[in-house]
Amino acid sequence: MKAISFVLLILAVTCSGTGQEPEGSYIPDGGFVPSEKVAIKIAVAVWEPIYGADRIAGEKPYRATLTDGVWTAEGSLPEGRKGGVALTRIAKKDGRILHVIHGK
Repeated sequence: MKAISFVLLILAVTCSGTGQEPEGSYIPDGGFVPSEKVAIKIAVAVWEPIYGADRIAGEKPYRATLTDGVWTAEGSLPEGRKGGVALTRIAKKDGRILHVIHGK
């Protein structure tokens, strides 16, 4: 019985912190990605190593929209040009990269 109580105590202590932010961790009120400008900077930093800086620079101007706490950042094509652009989804709260793709 003592062994079971000990195991349950250890389990309770181990699980008590699950899903919580570390003590003292700072999260800005507006999240770590508070604006379109920040979302675009993050997206470009992700795209360039994958697709190449020259290719990504050719997709200016970039734009980002916020829906349900997720920024969708994407490039654009010059008028009359066919093809796809880079697109990234970024969590506003913590900056997680949720999706990266480039159209054809």
